Amino acid sequence: MKLEDLNKLNLKDIPNWQPLPKAAALALLFLLILFGGYWFDWSGQLGELDIAKGEEAKLRETFLNKKKQAVNLDTYRQQLKDIEQSFGALLKQLPNKSEMDALLTDINQAGLGRGLQFELFKPAAAETVTEFYAERPIGIKVTGGYHDLGAFASDISRLSRIVTLHDVNITGGKDVGLAMEAVVRTYRYLDEDEVASQKKKAKEAKK
Repeated sequence: MKLEDLNKLNLKDIPNWQPLPKAAALALLFLLILFGGYWFDWSGQLGELDIAKGEEAKLRETFLNKKKQAVNLDTYRQQLKDIEQSFGALLKQLPNKSEMDALLTDINQAGLGRGLQFELFKPAAAETVTEFYAERPIGIKVTGGYHDLGAFASDISRLSRIVTLHDVNITGGKDVGLAMEAVVRTYRYLDEDEVASQKKKAKEAKK
């Protein structure tokens, strides 16, 4: 079919067209219908399908994570039990409020037992309270021999209660020996009323 034959085609007389142009017109019409369907309907549905596939992937991942947790639930429970036991053991190393004076005495005696002279032993007036324990720093300054100071630090670390040394500064003494300034931090666990009070404060702070 030549170009001039196409120009002679009458759109009002499509049934009488020759087979080739009639087939081409039908194919074009079919493509236009497909494009119109995609543009006005299918494109939105395809977008929704992509969103649904993404949500399906997230749900599948969540399901697999939950499944893993369920499979390892007994292991997690045992780990939690072990952590609680370890935490309880650590708490037992902290004195309660009534035992704090005895702990301060133990720290003082550890220094005197090594022949050190206390020039300063000043517990802080206020404690720093956390959710489960309270911390009290004690400023100290002791003088004595090098080995005696080292033995004192070692004795502090071996006390039955948790006591730590911080901000240690050693200088030459006024007369003989060395002077050590440090902050000794002592800790005690809170009683039930204090724990309840701390939890209440934490809840109020979140609000």
